Amino acid sequence: MDIVLVHPEIPHNTGAIGRLCVGLGWPLVLIRPLGFALDARHVRRAGLDYWEHLDLALFDTFEDYLRARRPAGLCFLSTKAGRSLYDAPLAPGGALVFGSESSGLPPDFYARYRDSLAAIPMPGAYARSINLANAVAIAAYEAYRRFR
Repeated sequence: MDIVLVHPEIPHNTGAIGRLCVGLGWPLVLIRPLGFALDARHVRRAGLDYWEHLDLALFDTFEDYLRARRPAGLCFLSTKAGRSLYDAPLAPGGALVFGSESSGLPPDFYARYRDSLAAIPMPGAYARSINLANAVAIAAYEAYRRFR
């Protein structure tokens, strides 16, 4: 299953997600632009000593990703979704797709992929979202639980 980050902005979130992907043996896909550099100095500075083991793919656009990887299914995680992640269909060989930390998914995704949106339940009254790395971990392990 691909973990796809569309326009990620915070290197430490991406680093934590990369570590999660290494632990699961799943690819991490980054869609440009990125809010940080991926050169060796920046990766080392973020403490990403496992980065060499990461199956990492970079694409200029989401459409480039779709053409190259042809995922079996897509699940877009968003606080704006009406369906819970726990009720969303997930496909082996598919992708979990996440937007940027500050603005979420690109605006056109909400209409184009309306039927593929899912939210992590947030029963608390005061938080509108959770940290991206935490959201990816929740969704990834839900998919892992279903497919194992």
